[in-house]
Amino acid sequence: MATTIEYLRTEPDLPPVGVVDRTPITPAKKAVFAGIGVLGAGAWTYLAIARGESVNAVWIVIAAVCTYVIAYRFYARFIEWKVTKPRDDVATPAEIYDNGKDFMPMDRRVLYGHHFAAIAGAGPLVGPVLAAQMGYLPGTIWIVVGVVFAGAVQDYLVLWASTRRRGRSLGQMARDELGAVGGVAAIVAILAIMTILLAVLALVVVNALGESPWGVFSIAMTIPIALFMGVYLRYLRPGKVGEVSAIGIVLLLAAIVGGGWVSETEWGADWFTLSRTTIAWCLIAYGFFASVLPVWLLLAPRDYLSTFMKVGTIVLLAAGILITMPVLKAPAVSEFASSGTGPAFAGSLFPFLFITIACGALSGFHALVSSGTTPKLLAKESNARMIGYGGMLMESFVAVMAIITASIIDQHLYFGMNAPGSLTGGTPETAAAYTNKLGLDGPEATPALFADAASDVGEQTIISRTGGAPTLAVGISEVFHKFLGGESMKAFWYHFAIMFEALFILTTIDAGTRVARFLVSDALGNFGGGFKKFRDPSWRVGAWVCSLLVVAGWGGVLLMGVNDPFGGINALYPLFGIANQLLAAIALTVVLTILVKRGQWKWAWIPGIPLVWDLIVTMTASWQKIFSADPKLGYWKQHSLCQAAKDAGKGCLTAKTPEQVEIAIRNTFIQGTLSIVFAVLVLIVTVVGALVCLRAIRTGEVTSSESEEQPSKIFSPSGFVSTKAEKDVQKEWDVLIAEGKVTAPGSVHVS
Repeated sequence: MATTIEYLRTEPDLPPVGVVDRTPITPAKKAVFAGIGVLGAGAWTYLAIARGESVNAVWIVIAAVCTYVIAYRFYARFIEWKVTKPRDDVATPAEIYDNGKDFMPMDRRVLYGHHFAAIAGAGPLVGPVLAAQMGYLPGTIWIVVGVVFAGAVQDYLVLWASTRRRGRSLGQMARDELGAVGGVAAIVAILAIMTILLAVLALVVVNALGESPWGVFSIAMTIPIALFMGVYLRYLRPGKVGEVSAIGIVLLLAAIVGGGWVSETEWGADWFTLSRTTIAWCLIAYGFFASVLPVWLLLAPRDYLSTFMKVGTIVLLAAGILITMPVLKAPAVSEFASSGTGPAFAGSLFPFLFITIACGALSGFHALVSSGTTPKLLAKESNARMIGYGGMLMESFVAVMAIITASIIDQHLYFGMNAPGSLTGGTPETAAAYTNKLGLDGPEATPALFADAASDVGEQTIISRTGGAPTLAVGISEVFHKFLGGESMKAFWYHFAIMFEALFILTTIDAGTRVARFLVSDALGNFGGGFKKFRDPSWRVGAWVCSLLVVAGWGGVLLMGVNDPFGGINALYPLFGIANQLLAAIALTVVLTILVKRGQWKWAWIPGIPLVWDLIVTMTASWQKIFSADPKLGYWKQHSLCQAAKDAGKGCLTAKTPEQVEIAIRNTFIQGTLSIVFAVLVLIVTVVGALVCLRAIRTGEVTSSESEEQPSKIFSPSGFVSTKAEKDVQKEWDVLIAEGKVTAPGSVHVS
């Protein structure tokens, strides 16, 4: 079979800067992909028709993995051929503006780790666990199908668009493409939503680490480890990603094991048992410094390091499911999917399943990372498919693992953990009585079920441990102990999972703060005059000012939530899902507009279909949250009831004391007001985007805000594993680097 390989050159005295392999797919590979497709189709068919108590979780793993493989190989490649058309002979912003601070060409494997760690936060862990109350099938379908046609598409196209525009933020791209009205609405919406998202993510970390010396020590140790890795890779052994990865893994494992030992010592318990308020202040300080320090020193290596734990744990969990083959205890579709009366969250399957799962299938927050740190570190345009589309597929797999862990535990235990204390009563006896009234399948619950479950994982109680994270930890310990250590290791695996979740979420805070800093910098630069300096995101004064503004915003909301007698999460988390999906609508509107203005309107359906679906879901959810007369759903209905209760001197909903009623009145007012503001701003953005697209189609004028092309003078393989041709070219570059004739990518500022 003929091999068609094109070598891209920009300088006659330099080796190729890119390799384009157009070798046709071999018959053997076609057979392999056909087999994968048939296997995946069979797994989906079985999940669709199988009912009863014998459905194995293995079928979900097979269906998901097969779908991901086919989607990445064919649909993502289709988008690459028809839309993004990467050119590795053109320099990326990372190469053009390489300053060792915010811009620098980064090894694609390290950048994949940073990007995945930055996007994978609370959503793919917590959302699917809560959505399991509606059964395993609806959530699984949305997680897998949604990521293929919506989430991964958004991440990939936003990364491509930002890279072609010198790494501009989503807000600035909206301003450039939509004009003043749509752009300003987008910028205001993005900044407001970003503040809520970061505050909620930080609050989840605070709740996970509060009074947990093991978790605090282990996560704190990832900071010096990351600093060492950054220095090692930049100064001591540049380019030796394998070496620093091995060292980082060993140190990370030592920090995890050491955390368990430190927590049992008197001095360790004293030093690392911190109050939730103290942890909040520590997070605020960390977020600030992580956003202003050079990206190679702390942010990228720490995210890369955490990726080993994130991906390693998820892969190990998948292997555990294949080995232990647990049976799904949850039904395929529960009665709560239609009744909307589930205790974990209120609302029917449509639209609230899609709002609750959020990040596992489609997340607006990802668009901020794809137009924030990642395009400023992308060495080659061809790396975008692996990092943008591939990174989102991995997060979707995390969400699949989360919904499986929630579905394999006893369903009485699941609802006892995820129902509020006002329903469960907080004791094993009352929790058993409550869950037995839900009409769940299987034997009735006994008080011993809840008491033994808590004892097994080393906790005093696990009743009404809402939020999803403890449920996921129980599910992980249930799988791991069966093939790693036995019953005696259940407590270890539970606390390991809690720390794993906190580390998972924390990496989105540091990257998110930096991304928000870029957003604020771009926004201020639009004012012109003396504010023009803010257009340079690496201007030190501007970076510090913007970072202070960002952490002051989400930090203030975080502290308000931490000191809220209701725990804060009740006021903020309901906004998280809707706000995140509304942000996705803005991102999809921007990339849709870009395609149409570039004359690629016949491919506009690629972002257009997920955009329409996202708008239908989010606007329906917003309408119900604003106008519903059901106090379990409607913010303003809750507000009016609590206001009337205050006037009558009575309690309202879960608020019993006058102080709690006041808090409920404030929280419902905040929720209702922000829901209206977010929905209106997003509608403005989408309407303006539609008008811009219609005008471009009607006039037939092709316009583009892409930056001027500059020839590339560095080389990087396009995929995670180098091809033979790429290895040969890399050897040519290595010789020149060793002779000192050229510098390695990302080492321009090494002295």
